[in-house]
This record gives sequence, C-alpha cells and structure tokens, in this order.
Amino acid sequence: MAVHHRSRHPRQGARSISVLLCALLVVLAPMSSPAQETAAAPSLRDLPRIPWEGGADYWKQFPAADAAGWSNPAFFPIVAWYNGISSNAEAQYDKSVGINTYIGMDAATPYSLFADNGLYWIGPPLNGTFTAASRNWVGGFLDDEVDGRYSPAEGRAHLRQLSQAARTGGRFAYTNYTQSVLSKDMAPSDAEAYVNDFTDVTSVDMYWYTVPFCGSVPYRENYLIPIPQKQCRSASSYGTALQMLRQRDAADGRLQPLWQFVEDLNGGPGDQPFTADITPRQLQGAVMSSLINEARGIVYFNQSLSGPCQGGSIIRMSQVEHDFCGAQQVAAMGQVNALIKDLAAVLNSQSLAYSFGPGLRTMLKSYGNSVYIFAMADAGSSPGHRSFQLPSGVSGRTAEVIGEHRTIAVDGSGAFSDGFDDEAAFHIYRVQI
Repeated sequence: MAVHHRSRHPRQGARSISVLLCALLVVLAPMSSPAQETAAAPSLRDLPRIPWEGGADYWKQFPAADAAGWSNPAFFPIVAWYNGISSNAEAQYDKSVGINTYIGMDAATPYSLFADNGLYWIGPPLNGTFTAASRNWVGGFLDDEVDGRYSPAEGRAHLRQLSQAARTGGRFAYTNYTQSVLSKDMAPSDAEAYVNDFTDVTSVDMYWYTVPFCGSVPYRENYLIPIPQKQCRSASSYGTALQMLRQRDAADGRLQPLWQFVEDLNGGPGDQPFTADITPRQLQGAVMSSLINEARGIVYFNQSLSGPCQGGSIIRMSQVEHDFCGAQQVAAMGQVNALIKDLAAVLNSQSLAYSFGPGLRTMLKSYGNSVYIFAMADAGSSPGHRSFQLPSGVSGRTAEVIGEHRTIAVDGSGAFSDGFDDEAAFHIYRVQI
C-alpha cells in the first residue's frame, strides 16, 4: 500500500520556509523580553498571527468529523484514553466532567451509547453496530507508541499499512508517539517522517509530573528544546513538549492539529518505582500550559498503573467508588474541562504573536470585541508578581479574570499586574477592545 502523505488532505498554512519561520514564532513569541517594558507597545491590528492549521474549519475536510459537528467552533476535543461506557448513566457522568471523545473501549460497547449521548469514537469499528452511517465515529486510531516499539523503518511500514484504512468513510487518522520523536536520540528524518507522513492529528505522551525520568540520577536531557532537571516536574514541560512537536510537524511545510496527553492521576509505568500522583493543581496547570502552547485537543491518560491509588479507569472509579483516592483529581479535571468548553470558540481562533512582559508565558486571542490573555509564569522563573502591557488599540480599563470572580484595573497606558502563586498557577484575562 502506498504511503498516504498529508498533501492529499490540503491544510491551511504557508509554504515550507514560511511555515518554518512562523513555527519559530510559536516558540519565541510568548517569551518575554525585558526590553518591552520601555518600548512602545505595538498595535493590536498590526500583530502577526501564529501559524495554525485552520481551527475548527480544519475538520471540514473530513466528512465524518464535519457531519458530527467537529467543525463547529464551539467544539474542542477532550478525550478519555481507555474508559469503558456500558450505560447512558456512565456516558452522562463522563460528559459531566467534560469528556466528549474516547480512544480505547471494550469491544462489546454498542454504538448507540455514543450516538444517544453526543459522544465520539476514534478507532476501529468495535463490533457490528458500527456502520458506515455511524455519525459519531469520527476518526481512525492507527496504533500507540509505534516509535517506542519498532525500529524507524519497521514503524513506518507498520503505520503505512494502517493509515489508508483509518481514513475510510471520510474519517481522520490519528496516532500517538512517545517522547522519542522530540529527542535528539532519534534522527530528525525519522522523527519528522513519523510525525508528518501518516496522520491528520497527532500527539506525544510524556507525563512529566509523575514519571521517574525527571528524578533520574544522573539526569539525561537530550531534547530539541532543553528541559533542565529543576524544571522537569512542572506544567511548563507539557507546553515545551508541544513546542518541540510543532517543530517536527512544521518540517514538511504543512500543519496538523497537535493534541496533548495529561495524566488524570498517575502516568508512571507499572514496572517502575512509584514517583507521585499528579495533584489537582498540577493537572490543571499541565492542561493550561498545553493550551497556551497551541494544543488543539487534550487526551487524559485514564489509568494509574503504580502507587497506592491504582485503576484501569480513573474516571469510572470516581463515579462508583465512595471516597475514591483520585476523586479530587477527577474533580479538578472537570473544572478545567468546563473552562475549555466555555472558551472553545476562543481557543479555536488564531493566536496573535505578542509578548506581555518579562517572566510570562502567554497566548493572546482576539475574539469578538475582546482580547483574551492566557497566562502562566515562564519556565524557570520564580512565582510571584507579574506586570502585563497590553498592545495599543485595546481600550478596556478592566481585566476580567475568567473563572475567578474578580477583576483587575488596567491603567491609562494599558498596563496591569497580577500574582502567580506557584509554577502551575494560571490566569485567563478578558479585556474589551
């Protein structure tokens, strides 16, 4: 079977040199420069846009996803990795904590559970109830972590066999890789082929808060963008992983949506020593760091294979077990997912390249009659007070802090300030234009 290159599914974006240059903006634009404190703020209308793959319109090229509503700007993929549903009550519980899509499911699961509850399936047909007319079956899942289980040549051959079949019925093709494709240990040509040649959306799983890697002695760091050991267990690492994956994705001059895995309890391998469970605050910080770095979907690793709180479906256990040890993490997941759902149309709009001030990692969106600023402390910087300088052309003098029931005054020069208590803290501001 021939390799199915993404050129058969045209995407928005510039040609190779333009996209690569713009991709550099993705990495550098959010970084803060002390010089900006004294320089005149550029005008909002003159800011360059971060390269993207087209937002919600991207899904229009896949008839199955388009018909299912994925091209609606109000939709943002929030995926559970392995979480069985056997009743409408279970499906509705999952929706209550923000899940709208699944990868991995018992083969006996009837398609009606997806259709009746407005949920989506990515994968092969589970059984005979899945047909060509199954509207909520939107994508095909190729395989998991092929780069970690095969040689590069064998892995590409394996994915080549799966790629065409995954797209039957107008569905998109998705796969997930290990962090190997982000490292210098893999030849760039092999990593770029993995990321670019077989899929319409891709992701990498690396659970920075809970895997033993960050505590290794000696610590071996060999990534495209350095992650020092003192910063390894931080929300910023999830965002940096997105930056590295985008570098690989941009190599062919075309962009696809990048999704991010976040553990909803523990991501450590079951055959290695237990490190920690992710805390509720860390979980939310990891998700927000991913979004700030242009993640187009969130996938929750829904298993816990080591430590005192283990299970094959953390979300389901939170529903059925009294005093479940992971209940707080699932509640935190539900909270940040609700925020994503409320802001989906904003998140699906194209970001603007702009630096608000030193010590910040930010994403700027202009949507409707407001600008939205998603902000965290920059990687490696200390928590504490931060000053923001709005671009000129933003006339609002009040910044609403979304989800926090407070506002901050913006002075006549377009400046305001706020605090970040720790590395996982984030704020989202809305200011009228």
